[in-house]
Amino acid sequence: MSQATVKCLLVDDLEENLLALSALLGREGVEILTARSGSEALELLLEHEFALALLDVQMPEMDGFQLAELMRGSERTRHIPLIFVTATSRDQHRLFKGYETGAVDFLYKPVEPHILRNKAEVFFQLHRQKQELAQQLHERTEALRLNEMFMAVLGHDLRDPLHAIVLSASLLQTQSSDPKIRKTTDMVLASGMRMTRMIEDLLEAARARLGGGIPVRPERMDMSLLLQRVLDECRAGNPGRQAELLLQGDTQGEWDPDRMGQVVANLVGNAFHHGESGVPLQVLLDGSQPDQFRLSFVNAGRIAPELLPHIFDPFRSGQGRSGRGLGLGLYIVQQVVLAHGGGIDVHSGEDQRIRFEIWLPRQSKAS
Repeated sequence: MSQATVKCLLVDDLEENLLALSALLGREGVEILTARSGSEALELLLEHEFALALLDVQMPEMDGFQLAELMRGSERTRHIPLIFVTATSRDQHRLFKGYETGAVDFLYKPVEPHILRNKAEVFFQLHRQKQELAQQLHERTEALRLNEMFMAVLGHDLRDPLHAIVLSASLLQTQSSDPKIRKTTDMVLASGMRMTRMIEDLLEAARARLGGGIPVRPERMDMSLLLQRVLDECRAGNPGRQAELLLQGDTQGEWDPDRMGQVVANLVGNAFHHGESGVPLQVLLDGSQPDQFRLSFVNAGRIAPELLPHIFDPFRSGQGRSGRGLGLGLYIVQQVVLAHGGGIDVHSGEDQRIRFEIWLPRQSKAS
């Protein structure tokens, strides 16, 4: 793959000097533009983007120092690296003046070709990297724009017709006694609710990744009441599964009840689906510490070692193989816990037990 072309500006009032410098620096991937005065150089600077400019110090009308000051005063050209080239003897005052005007180097004629090529190549490579980063930024910005459009479609154009489908199926189910029709409407309702959950998960994930986290609205609540309610709902939807709730200490605190309900429902549903059916899920709530609150979900089963480090990654492999989800549930759980100022971890070892542990401040940092 050929390198991206960069442009180099040479400014000198003598044609022979421009020809010599052009011969030294010109090669594939480098375009040389020349100017024989400061005013010509300014015209080129308005039209082109340069990776490097070599300025002769002594020129009539506008010398190299004056041109450099004008370049540094413009937003468009202030970041172009400048190298001064002069045929005069070494003068400390002139050297300091060159650096004060923004030069990155000061070379004396006759210029050593090897040194000049190496110095110039450094700035050419830096400019290419800058161009690549700008392209990557443009591509990512475009990807974010497309993602926002995609989320708008999910949030409106898909949810509204899906809602109509679910309502129509519900109405048909209540008005028909035909077993075949009821069986069909049951399937439509189940699929519609599943699609609704997937869309909500996608929207939550997008809000977390684009908005810097999931927003929470903490209020005073009793975690034990929320746990009991969510467990009852999950048992009703999974009649063959059992769950035990163990309480310890003060169960009061300040959290977002809706978001914490999401966390509990996701973890309980995950345990019911992936855990062994003959062993009850244990939910342990420890409020014995004054400032910290711990919540554990323990069920029989095992997470593959290669999956464990990525268990909270969105769209991770292994989640959703059964067709029940997109692999976003645990990611959303993690984001809600982090938004409360807490943390979450998972353990799975030789004892064939999976343990999700959550720790939360008694008073959410978001409050």
